[in-house]
Amino acid sequence: MDWLIRAVVTGVTSFAATNIDDIFVLMLFFGQREKSVRGWHIVLGQYLGFTALVAISLIGYFARYIAPREWIGLLGFLPMAIGVKKLLEWKKSQDGMSGDEAAGINAASSVSTVAAVTFANGADNIGIYTPLFASSEYKELLTILTVFFTLLAVWCAAGYYLSRHPFIARTLDRSGHLIVPFVLIGLGLFILYESGALKFLNGLLMGAT
Repeated sequence: MDWLIRAVVTGVTSFAATNIDDIFVLMLFFGQREKSVRGWHIVLGQYLGFTALVAISLIGYFARYIAPREWIGLLGFLPMAIGVKKLLEWKKSQDGMSGDEAAGINAASSVSTVAAVTFANGADNIGIYTPLFASSEYKELLTILTVFFTLLAVWCAAGYYLSRHPFIARTLDRSGHLIVPFVLIGLGLFILYESGALKFLNGLLMGAT
């Protein structure tokens, strides 16, 4: 059962770290949607966009059958780099989203629009999910994916709720950008350790000396 607990914790932390900004995107979609657009249109668009991100990231899982697991585990440096970048730029992220994302939200809140914004906002997700999937066993991968798509429903509900409570949204906006970088760095270290990449690098360094 240790692997199950580990997979659930990994799924929760990695999803939260990579999708904290999506709550604000969903919040604006729900808050600015036109009367002709139903709430389920936004939820469906979110699921379609996120599924596309997961599908691309799964390439890393199948790559494990070609390249050694330790080599693929080196991709754990990606979430670490993203975390460091976010940590250095968090002061510039007070609004929670870029101008391009805001422009997308001003468009009609259709299924395709939500899916496109979700996908465009997920560049970091691919960089983190790919090494995470690649370093996971089959049963761990299924557990993580189950956690992901379950939390996606929670995210949609949170976006709907926050769209009606601006104070909560501002509070989450202030604290979220400080927590996420450290979670990503920790996730990268976990991937490096779990895949055996750290031992691999240590062996290379010892051999070089």
